[in-house]
Amino acid sequence: MRRLLIAAWILGATGAPPARAQEPVDLLLHDGKVFAADELLSTYSAIAVRDGRIEALGWDELTDRYRAARTIDLEGRLVLPGFIDTHIHIRGNPERWVDLAGLENLAELKGRVTRKAEQLGAGEWITGYGWSEDELTEQRRPLRWDLDDAAPANPVVLTRAGGHSSVASSLALEAAGLTPDSEVPPGGIIEVDDAGRMNGILREGAQGLVSRLVPDPTRNELQASFVENLRDLLRLGVTSIIHAGVGIEGFADWEAAYAAHRGELPRAAVQLRVPPDPERAVDMLDRFGRRTGDGDEWLRVGPMKFFVDGGYTGAAAWTLEPYKGQPGYHGSGPLIDEAGLFAISSAAHERGWQMGFHTIGDAAIAMTVDAWARLLEASPRADHRHFLNHFTVRPPAETMRKMANWNIHVAQQPNFTYTLDGRYAEHLEGERYQTNNPLRSPMRHGVVVALGSDILPIGPMVGLQAAVTRRGMGGSVVGHGEALTMPEAIVGYTRIAAHLTFEEDEKGTLEVGKLADLVVLSQDLLTIDPERTVDTEVDLTVLGGRVVYER
Repeated sequence: MRRLLIAAWILGATGAPPARAQEPVDLLLHDGKVFAADELLSTYSAIAVRDGRIEALGWDELTDRYRAARTIDLEGRLVLPGFIDTHIHIRGNPERWVDLAGLENLAELKGRVTRKAEQLGAGEWITGYGWSEDELTEQRRPLRWDLDDAAPANPVVLTRAGGHSSVASSLALEAAGLTPDSEVPPGGIIEVDDAGRMNGILREGAQGLVSRLVPDPTRNELQASFVENLRDLLRLGVTSIIHAGVGIEGFADWEAAYAAHRGELPRAAVQLRVPPDPERAVDMLDRFGRRTGDGDEWLRVGPMKFFVDGGYTGAAAWTLEPYKGQPGYHGSGPLIDEAGLFAISSAAHERGWQMGFHTIGDAAIAMTVDAWARLLEASPRADHRHFLNHFTVRPPAETMRKMANWNIHVAQQPNFTYTLDGRYAEHLEGERYQTNNPLRSPMRHGVVVALGSDILPIGPMVGLQAAVTRRGMGGSVVGHGEALTMPEAIVGYTRIAAHLTFEEDEKGTLEVGKLADLVVLSQDLLTIDPERTVDTEVDLTVLGGRVVYER
């Protein structure tokens, strides 16, 4: 009997291994659809996070393997890498500033200006940003007389969404001493009506003739709203950005914000914007003393930025063919000649900078690509990843082939096809209109294309929907041959975007060992009708393994 009991004990002890102890992790998400956005477009149902990085990807057996400080049942929802916006502008808001986004009509615009005038008192400058004639029921721009009605005792200047034109009131124009014949910077335009009177619209560089008179806000006035505006990006699922241009002093403000709020704000690469004069540009680079990539995983120096031409909201982009209905008008560019462009590019390239230049018209694109091709042939640099911002008017095929040959990338904003459809319909025609903000054709030539918003609007959903449907605000589908699939669009907003900042080994995909930056969405973008993309909500944003936003 004793021998039988011993045998039974041995069999019990060795017949089945004891259950493995669960490994501790910080966060475990399961029972969902985890789209990794990797090369294989892998899909899982669960993801485990530890110490700010992805510990494991797999199926729901991860709930048996890991014990989490917090476990979230996804209930079938979609998980993506955090969105990376490759072209964005985030600033603090002065007290005199009026938010003009989402207006329905001019009466609403005037009402907001009137309320600000009552708040500030007579004589105080009023500024604002975000109006768009395409969103107003009147389908026209606000003019100086509208602002005079709204705030007759205040100088007012309001910038259009996109930043390439503004409208100024009569008091603002008078304060600047402007007349229809005033001298303007290269590319600048002071608009006049049929009677030869200034209508208040200032395009491109002419805006500075008025805006330079607006009193500077204090740093304390700006800093609180600056931090909140950055935090608001997390509500949209944006976990990393390329901020499109500051000066040396502006970069110091970013450093101060990230020193005080490390880990609380989206990761940022900040572009250094240089002036059009080559000597001043070189002096700025040398005084700054840093270059692309300096910094850490939260804040780093981004590419160098330069404006080669204007934009379509100000109708100043530099084009090879004349504007629709305007014989002889090719925009107000270029903003620099070929020699100056080559000199600035050479100085940045030789100092180890990545370049990300503003080029909207096809003439600006072609000139920049030609300059960079000359530069790279004379001074090769492996993996430079120079890129063109915007790329709105598709250039000749030879230019795109040259871009692929010299590894020149694109930071594209597909949401422009939706938001600025009215501007393109007014100024472009035929194939140039149909292929605005091209996606498929540059990729077909071998050009790397990353996606972003340029704040028109910021949220990625409009960009994803426009990239896949090519539908404009007016309802027309333009150039469907330039459309991407939804997986391609998501990859452009994540994996390819991380490549643009040399961080593809750290983020942009959901893979073991990478930073745990991810979003949980209310709808499965991979299966729903693409026209419903903009109805998708961000339910959860995780930054560095920590839940930083929950709807």
